[in-house]
Amino acid sequence: MSSHVLPEGFSDFDMFVFGSVLLVGGLLGFFLNFISILAFLKVKQLRTPSNFFVFSLALADLGLSCNGLTSAYASYLRYWPFGSGGCQIHAFQGMVSILAGISFLGAVAWDRYHMYCTKQKMFWSTSLPMSSIMWGLAVLWAALPLPFIGWGVFDFEPMHVGCTLDYTRGDRGYITYMVALTVLYLVFPLLIMYSSYSSIYTYFRKIHNFKFNTSLPVKTLLFCWGPYVIMCVYACFENTTDLSPKLRMVLPVVAKLSPFSNALLYAYANEFYREGIWQFLTGQKQMEKKK
Repeated sequence: MSSHVLPEGFSDFDMFVFGSVLLVGGLLGFFLNFISILAFLKVKQLRTPSNFFVFSLALADLGLSCNGLTSAYASYLRYWPFGSGGCQIHAFQGMVSILAGISFLGAVAWDRYHMYCTKQKMFWSTSLPMSSIMWGLAVLWAALPLPFIGWGVFDFEPMHVGCTLDYTRGDRGYITYMVALTVLYLVFPLLIMYSSYSSIYTYFRKIHNFKFNTSLPVKTLLFCWGPYVIMCVYACFENTTDLSPKLRMVLPVVAKLSPFSNALLYAYANEFYREGIWQFLTGQKQMEKKK
């Protein structure tokens, strides 16, 4: 039986703990999002232009959950079994899921603003092209660090059980790519979400009827991705290898738990979408259940 040297700063117990967190979070995110995807496809009442954004978000989060489960598997093996090519594929797939997911968080906020504040209805002629563009841009930006382009570089995370953007280089390519990515895929979506939910909060307060917690979407995004992005931006100016390997591993692991929280927040906490999920699982409409 071949032995594999553990990554520096990690013990067998650390590998087991990180792997278990990734496994549990990945399974929860996978099944919750998988059910919401099937419900959208099977329940006719759910297939609306607005819900298509929630469906697309679930697809992106399903991809990120699978990415985390791959890392969990490698954690239990104590090494990365898929080679350098598998590393590039894993990083690319994860990046597409992340960028698309954050894009659809902004799209959902924008749609909710029009739903509650301007009373403008979403049409398929808007949601389908918007979704296609957001997926296309996510693929484009995720492909830039691949070897045949080389704007930024994909490499192993500190525990060597998954791959992501290599923030340890800190060269000009990394800095320019990271700054562009931060502006386009964190600052810009956050501004959309904050302005949209602030307007919705004002409207809810005016009618004295708060249909959902308008502060949770922004807080959830910042909690999941804020610390990791801060570390990546910090790497533009300082050497991140001075930070503890465990700390540098905790941050992406927390970020990869976002599919679980997004599923709860955008599908299962949405009364209309939740009724569709109930109908898909039981064959019984919520109104029938109340009777």
